[in-house]
Amino acid sequence: MTPTAPSRARHDRIDALRGAAIVWMTAFHFCFDLNYFRWIRQDFLGDPFWTTQRAAIVSLFLFCAGLGQAVAHAQRQGWPRFWRRWAQIAGCAALVTAGSALMFPASFIYFGVLHGIAVMLVVVRLTAGWGAWLWPAGAAAIALARVAPAVHQAVGHLQAFDGRWLNWIGFIAHKPVTEDYVPLLPWLGVFWWGMAAGQWLLRSRPAMVQGPIPRAFAPLAWMGRHSLAWYMVHQPVLIGALMLVQLAR
Repeated sequence: MTPTAPSRARHDRIDALRGAAIVWMTAFHFCFDLNYFRWIRQDFLGDPFWTTQRAAIVSLFLFCAGLGQAVAHAQRQGWPRFWRRWAQIAGCAALVTAGSALMFPASFIYFGVLHGIAVMLVVVRLTAGWGAWLWPAGAAAIALARVAPAVHQAVGHLQAFDGRWLNWIGFIAHKPVTEDYVPLLPWLGVFWWGMAAGQWLLRSRPAMVQGPIPRAFAPLAWMGRHSLAWYMVHQPVLIGALMLVQLAR
């Protein structure tokens, strides 16, 4: 008997969760753009109302990415398919860098969420077989980021880790000046937890990720299936629309 190939079906519940993150991100960026055009006055860098939301949105995106990688690993996704998707993400990251350099030359994005995801995807793919060890590995990644400032203070400022060549690791004393910054530490920990949670769910509670969704959530699932395209398009559309409104005024 020929063995049955693993299913390549989408998991609507994971897609819908990713879609919810997209809606939240879009609303957040719309408020950021309103602030950029000085239609509102908010401190997006220091106000916990905004900084907490930003951390929660990134966490949800990376957790969903981990869930997605758990599904891909369970479906025995091959390296060629993996690298095709990785190339799309890395290419979009390069476009984000170029676009942000035009708009924010002094604080352009050189290691934002797409750059981080591109690196983390490779790490998570290579460590997919760690099983339950992904949970403590994730905790260690988060803990290392939290203790980094204290380590810098205790042993002397390790300036190399704060420089652009190494601050993508995240073991820093001072956050760099950039519009988006998603280093490996602590965010790889969230990605690993998503992978660990996905593997556990697929093994022990498969209906929680494979079950149907209410029809009302179908638009969220659609958005989740096209998350990269949405991410790349939404800000140019929002900024362009606000520029037109500003010109009309």
